[in-house]
Amino acid sequence: MHDRRDDGTSPFADELERLLRKRGLSWRRLSDLIGYTPSWLSKIKHGAPPSAELARKCDQVLEADGQLIALAAASGGGPVRLAQLPAAAATFVGREAELDELSEILSFEGEPGIPQAVAIDGPPGAGKTALALRVAHAVAERYSDGQLYVDLRGYSPDGQPRIVDEVLEEFLTALGVQIDVIPAGLEARAKLYRSVLADRRVMVVLDNAADSSQLHHLLPASAGCGVVVTSRKRLSGLTMRGDRRITLGPMTEEESVTLLRKVIGNERADAEPDAVRALAYRCGNLPLALRIAAERVATHPHHSVSLLVEELAAEDERLEALSTEDSVAVKTVFSWSYRDLSADAARMFRLIGLHAGPHVSTGAAAALADQRVTKARRLLDRLTAVHLLEGLGSDRYRMHDLLRVYAAEQAVEEEPEAERRLALRRMVDWYLHNAYAANHALAPQRHDPDLEKSEFAIDVADFDYESALGWCEIEMSNIAMATRTAVEVGENVAAWKLPAGSFNYLNLRKRWTPWVASHEVGVVGARRAGDRFGEAWVLNNLAIAYRELRRTEEAKECFQQARALRIELGDRVGQAWSLTGIGFIGFDEKRFDDAALRFGEALAIFREVGDRHGEGIALANVGDAYRALHEYDRAVEALGQALDLFREIEDRYGEGYTLVKLGDTYSELNRAPDALDCFERALETRHELGDRWGEGETLHKRGLVLHGSGQPELAVESLRAAFAIFDELGDPRAVDVRELLGQES
Repeated sequence: MHDRRDDGTSPFADELERLLRKRGLSWRRLSDLIGYTPSWLSKIKHGAPPSAELARKCDQVLEADGQLIALAAASGGGPVRLAQLPAAAATFVGREAELDELSEILSFEGEPGIPQAVAIDGPPGAGKTALALRVAHAVAERYSDGQLYVDLRGYSPDGQPRIVDEVLEEFLTALGVQIDVIPAGLEARAKLYRSVLADRRVMVVLDNAADSSQLHHLLPASAGCGVVVTSRKRLSGLTMRGDRRITLGPMTEEESVTLLRKVIGNERADAEPDAVRALAYRCGNLPLALRIAAERVATHPHHSVSLLVEELAAEDERLEALSTEDSVAVKTVFSWSYRDLSADAARMFRLIGLHAGPHVSTGAAAALADQRVTKARRLLDRLTAVHLLEGLGSDRYRMHDLLRVYAAEQAVEEEPEAERRLALRRMVDWYLHNAYAANHALAPQRHDPDLEKSEFAIDVADFDYESALGWCEIEMSNIAMATRTAVEVGENVAAWKLPAGSFNYLNLRKRWTPWVASHEVGVVGARRAGDRFGEAWVLNNLAIAYRELRRTEEAKECFQQARALRIELGDRVGQAWSLTGIGFIGFDEKRFDDAALRFGEALAIFREVGDRHGEGIALANVGDAYRALHEYDRAVEALGQALDLFREIEDRYGEGYTLVKLGDTYSELNRAPDALDCFERALETRHELGDRWGEGETLHKRGLVLHGSGQPELAVESLRAAFAIFDELGDPRAVDVRELLGQES
């Protein structure tokens, strides 16, 4: 469904027309500037939805600050699955006055250019997030375009709050913006984000903000949007109309008793009402402490509540001298529950405090504690039962920041430094070997750096394509964390192999921010290790990301650095792959002669060293360069040689790669039957390999040829199949295919 008016125009076309008039340009001049034909732009002028690439080029040429990209994204049918709010706490009680006040504010529209915004601040453990989620769910119907949510981790124990660049990338992708047109700069991303939200009604929850500066670029500029912010600080720098800040302190005594009753039961509470009130007092009336204490009472049905309160009082005295800025009550309750754990569960708890990622899986926890997965799962479930962990499903758990600080303190107090370091090394190794295994399942034809057998008894999953993709999606933020941890504990080889071993996933899903960030840390690790081979490998991967982000000069520099290192090391295979990257840069800049030369140099090296797979890829690239130069006979010859080579060495991936390029060549020669035959064979090959992205690419290209050869029904069928795959994978090409399908309808 596209935002096209009855007269055939569209908001995108209207804005494009306005900008052209403002800059004194004609549609024909725009055609010259962006490289699209006048006839194609005529379709856009009369309401046809633009592709993401066309919108990006128009936005760049006309200096529209993301407005045209935003309108193009909106014309594609709006955001997909924009429902990011976590579930509200089932045991939420009290805070009625605050809930009513915040809900009333968010139920009305803001002033022009200003969203309705509220901020909740207060001490740790006061229930800020629980209240924010309850409010956001209560007013969700008013924000018909959905909800965005992010935990900004402003007070994360590892001192690593969320990178605003990365948050904007995630938000823009969720809002329907194609990932390969999202600009790289913070200011540019923020402008695009505000443009995309300009005419939408979206609730944005920014949880655990460190300060106002972290929020500046994440605030919409639309009166139709709502914003809920939580922080431990009162955010005086946040632009808000009126007094819309609530400081959340402890609960009232009655609210605290109600919460305790929900967990321990009315019968037990009625039997010892004074003891229940004393327990609430000992917990400082803070929700986090109350829930943990109540669970301990519930799990000791044969002990009186008063006896347990006496135990808590004794712990209170013990910890008071150790308390700094955190509430004595909270630390007391943590200690109370912690000392009630078995030795194995207590050790698991404190070691998880060393894990600095946003969540921990059973496998990673098992590695930290040097336990079998089955036992680790039992221990984690025990910690969840007493509210020292929160279960997230899919074998994942999360720990409240305060609990993580406390757990880490216990680890320092009770685990020798050598044991803590060993635990972190096991964790890094678990991420490393599982990342390798998952990425091999995603692209088995690619060669990874050698990985030695682990010295630890870690569990490595047996991945297929789908499970590998899912694992990488969930664990990428933890892989980035493990990369930093590897550098911190001196595991510098692992620090570069972790990002290098994650390349297949990063390349498939185009996760630019973690791709660049993890590889930049990887370069540091390789240099600290004095590993020139690793440095070159990671630099080459980094260059590929820069190239696709259109940061051409940085890409060139990294490719050249990688090539120079590889020449110094005598790494001929590596040199050939760096030359391939330099050739792709030439291709992007339409220097097809130079691209053909670099691909040819790579081909010569691959032949020299006997790398048949590399030779085939280079031949296919040479053929594609000839196609771009309109030297079709030479293109067909080179691609035919590549195809023969791949068949000889039984390289099915290479066959599919080459068949698609050969199909492109036949398409340009107006030999539609031959092009379709190539695409059919490529599709069969890629399906057999489980290469889902490759299937999507082939179906997309086949659909275009079917459309051009007068077979619209088959074209739509092929494009729909391509869209289904790209949408399943979260690939940005889904937006382009959806636009094509809209034109066919």
